[in-house]
Amino acid sequence: MIGKEGSQALLALLNSGDFRTFDEIYTDFTTKIPHHMHFKFCCALETLIQEKMMLKPTQRLVAFSILHLNYSKQHPSFNPFIHLLVNIACDDDAENVERDFILRLLKLASASGSTEALKISAASYIKTFDPSLFVLPQPEQLKQQYCTKVQPESFNCFSKTTSVKANIPDPDLPGGCDTNSTEFDLKPGVKPKIGSGDRDETVSGLLQTLSSEGVGPRWIRPVPPRLPVLDDELVWLNPDNNHELLWDYGMCADTSRGAAVRDLIAKALKGPLAPAQQEQVLVELTNDPKLVYHCGLTPRKLPELVEHNPLIAVEVLIKLMNSPEISEYFNVLVNMDMSLHSMEVVNRLTTAVELPTEFVHMYITNCISSCENIKDKYMQNRLVRLVCVFLQSLIRNKIINVHDLFIEVQAFCIEFSRIREAAGLFRLLKTLE
Repeated sequence: MIGKEGSQALLALLNSGDFRTFDEIYTDFTTKIPHHMHFKFCCALETLIQEKMMLKPTQRLVAFSILHLNYSKQHPSFNPFIHLLVNIACDDDAENVERDFILRLLKLASASGSTEALKISAASYIKTFDPSLFVLPQPEQLKQQYCTKVQPESFNCFSKTTSVKANIPDPDLPGGCDTNSTEFDLKPGVKPKIGSGDRDETVSGLLQTLSSEGVGPRWIRPVPPRLPVLDDELVWLNPDNNHELLWDYGMCADTSRGAAVRDLIAKALKGPLAPAQQEQVLVELTNDPKLVYHCGLTPRKLPELVEHNPLIAVEVLIKLMNSPEISEYFNVLVNMDMSLHSMEVVNRLTTAVELPTEFVHMYITNCISSCENIKDKYMQNRLVRLVCVFLQSLIRNKIINVHDLFIEVQAFCIEFSRIREAAGLFRLLKTLE
């Protein structure tokens, strides 16, 4: 499992429980054993714990402490050995001192746990243990509290019981001795005194050579016979390629026109185009409406095009009306800063195509809000005049139903009634009321 040097180091830690505290032993475990080997050493401890005769009482307590403290920084349910510890604590055949020690370890993860038990040696813990004070909670309560993760059921094969179990020798007897021999029958029920070296040698040999899985039988099965090869099974080696070729007629098409439009759109995002350049873009988009999908314009770039070249923005949006992304363009347009150019774009769109009513209403609401929130009086008066002229155009051309926004527009006119255009819009509303 862990090699000769690893087994000797682990035995040295287990044997130090007679004179060293649990904290000191675990500190040595973390410093002397590489971190990537901790799980293998814990698995070795699990093997020794499951065979009760392999370890002395003090060694078992040290093994319990290492299994718990190695995962103490996590929730107990994440400890891969928590089921082993809880099962021993619930085992009525286990020693009470072991069950009591495990319960103390489990309580360390809670606020009520005390670390005093880890500041003494295993021998002192056994010596000071008082069985009369031992109280064991209900097993179901322990399992429900600490074993929240359900262990996956192992796969049970029908031939599993035929395996030869690993032969673990009795560590209290020297190698080659027969327990039924009369040589050791000095007294009835008394075994010969064997030094600790024999036990350590047995445990070390177990860790180095034995496997907890046992030796399973080798199931020899005959090779299944091959089925006869049919004549039609090899047809796939020579498939029939009777496919007609499809020629891509646009593969060598002239793309220079699209490149010119892309270059002009890129310039239009940075500043106003010359009249001849504007005319070229409009003509190209009229001749080939699909160029609008390859001109390099995205919803994020629309505000720049609106401010610098509103006429081109109107033509592009008209061509994109059937695009699935048109709602994104409208969303950007309605949320951009209000200006003369943005109102010009919206006004031209309302006369050229049928815009969604929600978009027009939201744009009008944002225009009114922008006029109310601006601080500069001069700019405020200017924007109010623009909005009023814009609204009068929409109302006269019957683009909007004024009754849907009557209260909001009326309040806007009353607030800015000092401005002539607002007063004119108010009178128009009265005639339609």
